[in-house]
Amino acid sequence: MTKPLRFCTHCIIFILPLALAAQLDRQALPPEPQWAHQPDWLLDNQPYKAGLFKTGHPAEIALSNGLIRRVFRLSPNAATVAFDHLVNGQSLLRGVKPEAEVTVDGVTYPVGGLIGQPNYAFLRPEWVNQLRDTSQSLQYTGIRTGPASAPFEWKQTRHVSSGQAWPPKGVHLELDFAPRDGKTWLVTLHYELYDGLPVTAKWLTLKNQGNAPIRLQSFTSELLALVEYGSTVEAREYNVPPPNLHVETDYAFASMIAEDANHHVVHWEPDPDYATQVNYLRTTPCLLKVSPELGPDQLIAPGEDFQSFRTFLLPFDGFDRERNGLAQRRMYRYLAPWTNENPLMMHARFADWERVKTAIDQCAEVGFEMVILTFGSGFNIEDESPEYLAQMKSYADYARSKGVEIGGYSLLASRSIDTANDVVMPEGQTPVFGHSPCIESRWGQDYFRKLYQFYEKSGFTLLEHDGSYPGDICASTQHPGHRSLEDSRWNQYQTISNFYRWCRSKGIYLNIPDYYYMTGGNKCAMGYREVNWSLPREQQVIHTRQNIYDGTWTKNGSMGWMFVPLTEYHGGGAAATIEPLHEHREHYESMLMSNLSAGVQACYRGPRLYDTPETKTMVQQAVSWYKQHRDVLEGDLIHLRRADGRELDYWLMVNPNGMEKAALMVFNPLDKPVQKTLTIPLYYAGLNKKVKVSDEHGKTISYRLDRKYQIEISVNVPPGGKCAYFMK
Repeated sequence: MTKPLRFCTHCIIFILPLALAAQLDRQALPPEPQWAHQPDWLLDNQPYKAGLFKTGHPAEIALSNGLIRRVFRLSPNAATVAFDHLVNGQSLLRGVKPEAEVTVDGVTYPVGGLIGQPNYAFLRPEWVNQLRDTSQSLQYTGIRTGPASAPFEWKQTRHVSSGQAWPPKGVHLELDFAPRDGKTWLVTLHYELYDGLPVTAKWLTLKNQGNAPIRLQSFTSELLALVEYGSTVEAREYNVPPPNLHVETDYAFASMIAEDANHHVVHWEPDPDYATQVNYLRTTPCLLKVSPELGPDQLIAPGEDFQSFRTFLLPFDGFDRERNGLAQRRMYRYLAPWTNENPLMMHARFADWERVKTAIDQCAEVGFEMVILTFGSGFNIEDESPEYLAQMKSYADYARSKGVEIGGYSLLASRSIDTANDVVMPEGQTPVFGHSPCIESRWGQDYFRKLYQFYEKSGFTLLEHDGSYPGDICASTQHPGHRSLEDSRWNQYQTISNFYRWCRSKGIYLNIPDYYYMTGGNKCAMGYREVNWSLPREQQVIHTRQNIYDGTWTKNGSMGWMFVPLTEYHGGGAAATIEPLHEHREHYESMLMSNLSAGVQACYRGPRLYDTPETKTMVQQAVSWYKQHRDVLEGDLIHLRRADGRELDYWLMVNPNGMEKAALMVFNPLDKPVQKTLTIPLYYAGLNKKVKVSDEHGKTISYRLDRKYQIEISVNVPPGGKCAYFMK
């Protein structure tokens, strides 16, 4: 049986889309509209509705939403013949390629595509009419369409400041391709385009319609000849950037940033057909190939389907770092909306009842929303004794009675079990973390059985999954969940991603220090060096704001956790430690506000959140302030001045759809007051004429924006202090 369908009894995830409507009649499609670009989609995306349209050519259809369009020629075979960014008017495509490739039973088949293009530097419309079919490729046989589908269920149980529909609204297109040699299997390519978002998704399914198993050794699910980023004649040392779009999959691991997490599957290669490129060695990276480095090497039984991962393409409409980052962050808000969940969380240092009760009570009293039994606390998710499960259920019941969620920590990959269950690496290779169990070993299968059981019986609603699967391969032939090296990565990933999808369907929050957002992960680390928390406190707070500033170019604040060690962490002694909390209340407040003012939650790790009434009041006030302004503080961060300890640092939070459109946060790291006039850009706040600015004391001043959508504000920030300005 194919791996994506090989569920354990708990799994209800990895839903294959239901069959869409019967074969589509192209003539019944509406004509492609003349899109009028009224609002900037980053400020108002409502006019841009996705649809499937007929073009002026009788054998073409177009997926379009007024932001991007992908055009398919359906005769003499199906192929993408245009991929355009409608905002800037640029063509992204410079050549026609197969739509995909599959290697089945040792034979590689192009899927669709047309040949005969005379020059791959550009694609003229009249050339498309002259392109021809090739007998080596699978033949296009049918088409269906319907609404966009949810890859898995999301049970929303928490506050979300900018809620989006799930599944995302849009259109789903299916194209069928069959072998010409009488083989009884069928490839279907799936495309989705979404309302108000310049993003397409693509994946493939392969159905075995015969009477014997078939073997899918490898596949390429996306193959696009795209316009190069730039040209260089020699490029012997200089690495030319790839084309100007973001490519991501839901087969990502082994990093906290998208590019690294997808490098094993998203490949930018030279195009062998591009003979006229400027580079004399013809090595310009301008051919996008989305394909696993290894495998999947899956046996597909008669009547069964295989489904690939999804690939998401986000073409940028320019080269501005802030704008492109906003586009990527908007993609996550819509296509992984669970990443907008953002509970305030305490990492309880100990797991015994008295200290857990204290943590729960304090969280409830100051407004924190979640307790995590952290690493080193004594919590053991693998203890499946009835007594332990009953004890943990009592913890969850008590937390729920206080309006607080509870969860716990588990370590997966960065440990060793034994020679029978650890990954067996090929000669000369080592696991990512130095050692790791194989998820498809007997131990691995039992470990995930325990995880499912724990969350079904305990009532816990959070998992912090450390050392999550990093893509390690395994050459063992003795593990029950994979046959050999070639299927080891695919099978291990399916096991962990199916579990994460199951968690998402149950409302279980997932802290994962890895890029599993598209498979259900809520939060990853913002990005910090752990030993920096042993630095003196005044240095830690600068690092905190630097880490947030750097980590939010492509992540929303809710997607990355920060760290606040209330007790000593990685050494540093008294100069690095906040405890006793009342003795360092000003620093504690600075850490709270540095995080909360960017909509970022930190791991407040210690036995308690306060130790005196004064400390309790300070934490309560910080949390209350955050919740009062939560919708704008969980908006998008506009990068203004990075912290350097030399002068004021500041950022702007924006939410053009909120009551409060913007919040300016200004910090003074110096031991003297600073008065300064700041120029603040308000375009991405959706403000264009006037704005009312209120300070923390309630004083409101009206400003008129200049022609660059900017205002000038005079600020006076006390030593080591902050100022906040809210704008409507």
